[in-house]
Amino acid sequence: MRAMTETAAKSRFVYHPAGEPSDSACLNTLPETASDAPRLVSSLFSISKSIRALTQLMIAEIGFYNGQDELLLALDKDEPITVCTLADKLAVRPSTASKMISRLVERGMIEKIRDSRDRRRTMVRITLAGLEAQCMLSEIRDDLEGQLIISLQDDVQAVQAAFERISHILKKRLKRLR
Repeated sequence: MRAMTETAAKSRFVYHPAGEPSDSACLNTLPETASDAPRLVSSLFSISKSIRALTQLMIAEIGFYNGQDELLLALDKDEPITVCTLADKLAVRPSTASKMISRLVERGMIEKIRDSRDRRRTMVRITLAGLEAQCMLSEIRDDLEGQLIISLQDDVQAVQAAFERISHILKKRLKRLR
């Protein structure tokens, strides 16, 4: 098992009013039973896994894997993007984005081009085949969203606002830790 980073180790401490960290304080804050524990993160994990599993089943029918849909949907037809900017948009490491890009380049969905202002930089641009796939992926996403909206009815705006806030908080924290 990988050793904890100093930042991760510090985040385990509960701070007392005097400001002194205490390992044993964590034990004092544990719920007495599992049913007393907050369920937000567990719920978010469950939602995320269910959405990805359902999406995977839907996009597999048109020949895509998890993550490839996100990458194609993140591209703008009129604006090439750097690998690093795309990685930031997807909240993944540049090396992960590069692997995904390579697979989609092989399929003719996107192409790599040199930045016209700085020839050392590689840009990514969606192709016509990628735009057609992007359209199909958007339809799949819209269909899933429509099903969820019908199920949520009047709570849609509140749920959307809460998810956007959580997403912003998590992306901000991820950016600091990477």
